[in-house]
Amino acid sequence: MGLTSDKVLALAIGFAVLLFAGTVWMWPRLARTTWRSVSGRIGLLLATQVALFASLGIAANQAFGFYAGWADLFGQETGQGVVVDHAGAQGPLRVVGTARVPGVGGSLPQTAGEVQRVYVMGRTTRIATPAYVYLPPEYFQPRYRTRTFPAVVVLTGYPGTARSLVDKLHYPRTAQQLAKDGRAQPMILVMLRPTVVPPRDTECVDVPGGPRAETFFARDLPDALLAHYRVGKKPGSWGIVGDSTGGYCALKLAMHHPDVYAAGAGLSPYYKAPIDPTTGDLFHGDKGLRNRADLRWFLDHEAAPDTSLLVSSSKVGETNYKATREFIKQVVATRLTRISSIILDSGGHNFNTWRREIPGTLQWLSGRLTDQ
Repeated sequence: MGLTSDKVLALAIGFAVLLFAGTVWMWPRLARTTWRSVSGRIGLLLATQVALFASLGIAANQAFGFYAGWADLFGQETGQGVVVDHAGAQGPLRVVGTARVPGVGGSLPQTAGEVQRVYVMGRTTRIATPAYVYLPPEYFQPRYRTRTFPAVVVLTGYPGTARSLVDKLHYPRTAQQLAKDGRAQPMILVMLRPTVVPPRDTECVDVPGGPRAETFFARDLPDALLAHYRVGKKPGSWGIVGDSTGGYCALKLAMHHPDVYAAGAGLSPYYKAPIDPTTGDLFHGDKGLRNRADLRWFLDHEAAPDTSLLVSSSKVGETNYKATREFIKQVVATRLTRISSIILDSGGHNFNTWRREIPGTLQWLSGRLTDQ
């Protein structure tokens, strides 16, 4: 049974309840002062506490999608198989499964849309990664058979799971409802995590001598989607959004590659790539690469990109509020790059906050993308 299975959660809760009941029942028998009784009390209390915290941890992981499985939890993912030398023979994108859109009525793609599970294989970077693609109902309707659609790349935080974008943050369901209500145009969503070489957090950087994550998102991913789906070919057809690490990546990719992404939205983003045990040495002493990865340095020293940005934060509950206000001022001063914001009165760095921001964000993206 997988880490995210409901059965695992039910078993963990059941085990914790049994241990609690067992502790209450056994406590009178262990009330003596002998070493065996004392050891028994300690053991029961410790086991009950471990079971309780395990239940809470599994429930939190299901709610927020921190880890995809046991191997991910225990750091056993090695990333083997990410480099695919035979990608050219397979094609840049392979569909491996289809499913209904969670939370949307109807079983036919023409009325409810469809979520496809795919593998994207970068022709230039040799990076391969799983993703989910949401196709709106209009994509399957005969009257739209010659139409292309705007595409939005949707990124998780770190470590994150791509499935959480579908099941927890409800991106497909929200996009479908917005289009149904006439508040947004039908859009294709490409949902994946920025961790394209797990378990390493590359921060969407082209690491010298290592994975070229930025090139993958700026070149290989759009090329793969264009080769397989009816998406618009012009820069105005492409947007990108993400939360936390994904938010930083979305802003950076829109700023570094305005010829690819016409709009980038960062939900609870930060503005400079961190260096920590999960990232390793991203820049290998390359000061220029390090500076370009600092979005505020980029605004001060590089030509202002002709793109649209959106950032979000909360006055209470988010640590990036002050940095976000300063970033907005810097962008406004460029007079070329356009910026919008969602500032909540309160909201933490979590799924509940991002679910409150996603409808407005998708509507904002829709207003800045074309279908050509």
